[in-house]
Parts: sequence; structure tokens; C-alpha cells
Amino acid sequence: MVELEDGIRQVTFALPLGIDHVHCYFLPSHEGDWTLVDTGLGLPDAAQQWAAVLAGLDAPVGRVVVTHFHPDHVGASADVAALTGAPVHQGTDDYEQCLRTWGELRIESRMPEYLREHGTPEVEVETFREEAAAFVKLVRFERDPVLHSPGDELDGWELLQLPGHADGHLALLRDGILVAGDTLLGTITPNVGLYPDSRPDPLADYLDSLERIAALEPRVALPGHGEVIRDPAGRARELIEHHAQRLEQTTAALDGEPRTAYDISLTLFPDPLSPALRRFALAETRAHLEYLVGRGGASRVDGAGLVEYGPA
Repeated sequence: MVELEDGIRQVTFALPLGIDHVHCYFLPSHEGDWTLVDTGLGLPDAAQQWAAVLAGLDAPVGRVVVTHFHPDHVGASADVAALTGAPVHQGTDDYEQCLRTWGELRIESRMPEYLREHGTPEVEVETFREEAAAFVKLVRFERDPVLHSPGDELDGWELLQLPGHADGHLALLRDGILVAGDTLLGTITPNVGLYPDSRPDPLADYLDSLERIAALEPRVALPGHGEVIRDPAGRARELIEHHAQRLEQTTAALDGEPRTAYDISLTLFPDPLSPALRRFALAETRAHLEYLVGRGGASRVDGAGLVEYGPA
């Protein structure tokens, strides 16, 4: 555990994913206890790892906040709730997405259908089925959390809804400190992908979120991965420029007959990728393509079971 400014503590867990770690944060509370932000992946030994961490605290955890439903942030929330007895707080929109992805509203066929209609080879669709079955077991989210709307406050922290990386992504802001989750990362660009049942234009959402961060000018941002960000507004502007360049690259890739988003992703992300990372590339490619379609910069052709994109 690392102590940061203003008495905040950071605990880091290893991840067996494309990214190798995730940060969770203990925020000192006005009540004399701790607010925990995010809970890591629900690995088989997550409860034991958390028990060891909690034993080192000098006060109890009074509440747990989940920034977003991705497995490395929500996966052990039920474990932590059971260990601490603390209520879990989550955004209303995010909890609905959590139920659709990991819970009783999950439709197993939806993601394979999505992958096929955007050109994913069948062998990679089957790989997804296997990986998804394994991942569901690593997400033990808390049912019936305390639900929040944008602008709510929790122990003096303003809850900001900053969609893009996830539709209902929450961040916490107080005294110039932004607990950013995956909205802002220092050395990599957060994945902004268009998935089944998500908001229709996640890139536009994300650019709005970045503009909001730049306008708020927090003095420091605590990200879900990587180093503390000392110039959050500057980093937000860098990410806006990154996506402007990616939109130019996407437009340039539309230079002939309509193609599937999977095929276009091979142009935009030409390096060999694992099936899991290629799915991220496909979803991000779709986000940029749909942004262009919505502004007259590209065309979408909906065929029989296949969606393709071409020049405007």
C-alpha cells in the first residue's frame, strides 16, 4: 500500500490481462473511516488478498464505490462487501450495464452475433465464447448496490458521470483531486469501444468527458492504471488530439469498397493481436466509424447479417 497526498492510500493488484495491474484507492472519510474506490478482479484468492489489505488499515471501510462495471474494477466488490459489511455504491446506468454483461440480464448469444455481423472470423468468435465463460466466474459484483445519479455527492466527493470508456463511468472530485478510474490514463489511451447495447456514440461521449475534465482543471488525477497524473487537463487535451488523429486515419482507411469494421481494424491496428485485443481494436474502430457516420464523414451499409463501412 502506498500513501499519496491528502492521506489517500493506493493499493495495487496484479492482473492476468493485457494490462498487468489495477489500482484501488482508500479515501479518508469525514466519518473517520475509509471510502474504498474499486475492488479489482474477482480472482479465486481475491477475498484472501483483500483480507490481508484490510487488516493493515487503522480504521474500517465505511463505503465502497465502483467506478465502472469492467471486471478489473467491479469483479471483487461482493467479496469486499462481505469482508467489510460496507455498502457498495454504483451509478444507476453502470449497474444496469453490469447486469447485462455479468448478471441475470446477460444474453450469451448477443456478443457472438455482434462479432459476426462486424466481420470477425468464426474461429475468433469461438475463442470469445470460451474466454467469456471463464471471465464471468471472475466477476462477483454486489447485487442491489446504493445507486447514484450524476451530480450526487458522497462524503463530500462529487460523483461525475464521464461516459466513453464505459457508459456509466463515475469519477470522484473533491478539492482538486479527481479519482478518475479509467477515464484518464497517463501513458496509454483508454479503450473507447462501441459494443452491443451500449450508448450509440461513445467517442462523442468520451470527447465531451475529456472537455469537461479540461474545463474543471483538477490539480491531480488518480487513475485505475499507471502513474498519478499531475496535469489532468493537459492529458485530457492530449487524448482529444489523439482521437482527432485517429479519426483522420479512419477516414483515410475508407478508400474503396465498403468493408467490415473487423477488416478496417486490421488497417488501423496492423500489429498482430491476441483475439481479446483484436476485439478491443474492433470495438474502438467501430466507435470511430460511427462517429464519422453520424457527422457525414463515412457511410454504413447494413446487409444480410453483415455491416460494412465505406466513404461518405
